[in-house]
Amino acid sequence: MRYLVLVSHGTLAQGVHSVLKMLMGEREDVVSTSLEDGMGADEYMANLKDVLQPVKPEDEVLLLGDIIGGSPLTNALNVLSELGMLSHTVAIGGMNLPMAMTALMGLQTQDLNELAESMVNEAHEGAHRIDIASDSDEDEDDI
Repeated sequence: MRYLVLVSHGTLAQGVHSVLKMLMGEREDVVSTSLEDGMGADEYMANLKDVLQPVKPEDEVLLLGDIIGGSPLTNALNVLSELGMLSHTVAIGGMNLPMAMTALMGLQTQDLNELAESMVNEAHEGAHRIDIASDSDEDEDDI
């Protein structure tokens, strides 16, 4: 089986997980945990080990973290290494909702490396500035 593991600072991971449930339904192949304010690394890693309990050594993990090099993602990689899962893990930083949705849609069917590439592409394509016309712009068009 494959698992999508969401990790972050604050409650971003649980928030993304909650929206995934709302939009795509409850899934047993998605788990999340966060390094919350005031929480030490040991407590965070214990929480992560707890949410990773269903993951077996033969399973694969798609790890999605909020910040590359941040404590949640770095410590998650350390935990997965301790569990002997690092060779079965693809990790991506810069988590956002479109990436997580893309991950979930292809989690059980796509090649993990191809899926990771699709997720990164989705993140790049999904971020655009929205130009908003001001009221004065609309008045000028009416002249």
